[in-house]
Amino acid sequence: MAAATAPYHSKMTSKFQFAVPTTLDYFNALVADDASLSLLEAAASIGLDEHPQLDLQGVLAEVDELADRLKRRIPADMVPLQRLRWLNRYFFHELGFRGNVNNYYDPGNSYVHEVLRTRRGIPITLAILYVEMATHIGLRAHGVSFPGHFLVKISKLNGPGNGEVVIDPFTGTSLSREDLDERLGPYKISQGLVGDFDAPLGLFLQSAQPREVLARMLRNLKEIHSTAEDWLRLMPVMDRLVVLMPHAHEERRDRGRAWAQLGQAGKAAEDLEAYLRDRPDADDSLVLAEQLDRLRRGERPRLH
Repeated sequence: MAAATAPYHSKMTSKFQFAVPTTLDYFNALVADDASLSLLEAAASIGLDEHPQLDLQGVLAEVDELADRLKRRIPADMVPLQRLRWLNRYFFHELGFRGNVNNYYDPGNSYVHEVLRTRRGIPITLAILYVEMATHIGLRAHGVSFPGHFLVKISKLNGPGNGEVVIDPFTGTSLSREDLDERLGPYKISQGLVGDFDAPLGLFLQSAQPREVLARMLRNLKEIHSTAEDWLRLMPVMDRLVVLMPHAHEERRDRGRAWAQLGQAGKAAEDLEAYLRDRPDADDSLVLAEQLDRLRRGERPRLH
């Protein structure tokens, strides 16, 4: 799992000034190409926003060592279902990873290095670590962006095309079809997916792509910082979302609103202008046009 060390600060000599890539530049390079996107490295790099001196290479090496420790114990001829049992015992019991039930909305739960240190996290960060270790020992594991609660599925446990287990990484429990249907029920009702409009369970158990996982991680942090009105901590999260999801125009709109809260009228106007240009027929276009006009006149816009 080789990873380049992320440079964080500019360096200067007596004759030349070198522009060293920022943590956002580094993230941009990591997520530029889906084919080469390393989910663990990109997810761990989010922690650089809060901890700029973080040894990212050390974090990746620690995950490798934990996975290797398990791999060395497993006989080469062990069948997948047995490997899964060993992994669950190792991850949830020996290492002690579990959900942070006492402080679920702590931003630290979204930082991979913090989850490694405390062995506590939220479903999505626990899932990233679990999938990494599962893959290391030869299991076919993927994150699942299930409504309301990120899950993990392990497939091909009984030969090609057969056997699939869905695990809640927050508790370490395996979920039956009945469990999944029960969890999905309120969401289906809220979205009108009942009766003739019902959607099959399998639709909600598709493997999440790395970019989708990262977006969900960042949106969790976005919600935490927005609710706390912590605009300074929100900004690097929004920058990452705009880089990660360039066609999700609402992210640029929301970054513009955050810039306005920080009194950065020029940057706020730039983002809102881009949103209105890309989404001229959006439901909020008239309201945003009024806010943009206030920004141009040097007034603080009404954002709520």
